[in-house]
Amino acid sequence: MPESLINAQPVAPGAEWVRPRPDRRGYRNDLVLALVLAAGTAASVVLYRATGWGEGTPWWASALWVVGMNLPLAARRRWPEAVALVASAVFIAGGQTGVGEALFSNIALFVAIYSVGAWSRSRRIATIVRAVIVVVMFGWLFWGLIFYSAMQDHLPELSREGGLLSPYVAYGLINVLTNLLFFGGAWYFGDNAYRSARARAELEQRTGELAAERERTRTQAVALERLRIARELHDVVAHHVSVIGVQAGAARRVLAKDPAAAAASLSTIESSAREAVDELHALLGTLRSDGDTGPVDLGDTGGVDDRGGVGEAAATSTSTRGLARLDELVAESSDGGLSVTLSIVGEPRPISQMVDLSAYRIAQEALTNVRKHAGAAATAEVRVRWTDAALEVEVTNTGTATTLAGNARRGDASTGAGLGQLGMRERVAAVGGTLELGPRARGGYLVRASLPLRRVEEVGA
Repeated sequence: MPESLINAQPVAPGAEWVRPRPDRRGYRNDLVLALVLAAGTAASVVLYRATGWGEGTPWWASALWVVGMNLPLAARRRWPEAVALVASAVFIAGGQTGVGEALFSNIALFVAIYSVGAWSRSRRIATIVRAVIVVVMFGWLFWGLIFYSAMQDHLPELSREGGLLSPYVAYGLINVLTNLLFFGGAWYFGDNAYRSARARAELEQRTGELAAERERTRTQAVALERLRIARELHDVVAHHVSVIGVQAGAARRVLAKDPAAAAASLSTIESSAREAVDELHALLGTLRSDGDTGPVDLGDTGGVDDRGGVGEAAATSTSTRGLARLDELVAESSDGGLSVTLSIVGEPRPISQMVDLSAYRIAQEALTNVRKHAGAAATAEVRVRWTDAALEVEVTNTGTATTLAGNARRGDASTGAGLGQLGMRERVAAVGGTLELGPRARGGYLVRASLPLRRVEEVGA
């Protein structure tokens, strides 16, 4: 696993980011780098001494210099500032005493200064340490150029004559430019490595946040899908079972006296049972993927939209029920012994599947409650009103017992917490509408749902 994923830390906005330390593998790599550079430096020292460089200095001094120049690099990412200061001091000591060489030692010094920019825990300390090293190094360089300019036996092939650009001055400028590139490169690449590491950490943090948000959205979508399925199951089962119960009772009472009426009731029971099976089959089909027998990832079926409502996929269904079949619902209720009338006011307008199904289910649940709780002599009226701003579905009944009484036996009578009313409230809330429930002053019960068309069109878009 990458080191950044193991040690990634949150990046607080406006706060100084601290680069995490490397893992054990990183420290092993640093040790290998130090040993390789030490071996290369040792070999280079032998070759330099063979050319006469450092002649007269003891071998043990060169060995100590090799150790001091390279082995501290094993801790370059743990204590980068200390390593850079030690490497710089040993480099100057080697140059002054002639015990070193000028190849691998430069590489080691570059790595040490680079590590300060890339791994320092404080950007201010990193800047100060590198500035001190650069100032000291250039001070040492200028001192050497000035000091040896008066010594004719030092680099005698470089004449001191020639005005502003003598061979020796040109040599000095070349050294200055070389050191500018050397220290500037170590500074720049160290800072660039730090910036890249911070960018990766921020990206990983955002990726983690997005993954967590996606998981929360998925969990919420699953809950919404379960809620939708439970609501659909309640509406389908409650409606058809209530019709079957009423018709079965009617058939039982007239079975001996009027076989034809009993047969009609049984036919209604058969039809209602088939419709229930068809709707349940369609509903349960949403739990499987298209053309596949495996379960669907419900986390991708819907969620909450940016206005706080239920997303389209979480609120719609494969059901073909809608306002176009409202007359069938009314006829079915009438066949079941409940006197129901249907009236439509206004010009119908195109609506989304979401509001179409919700309007139908609200009317279905209201009529189911009338059959179950309003009494045998009750009548009901279903009224659909179309306006420029909303679709209104109203169901009233004239029963002496109300749906509220039925819900009181199943839930909280003060809030109408029965499953049927709860389902209606959820459907209306999904499209940003309003729902009015309660007894009428002149008797009976009122269910009125107002579904805003503009809101519905936005949600369905």
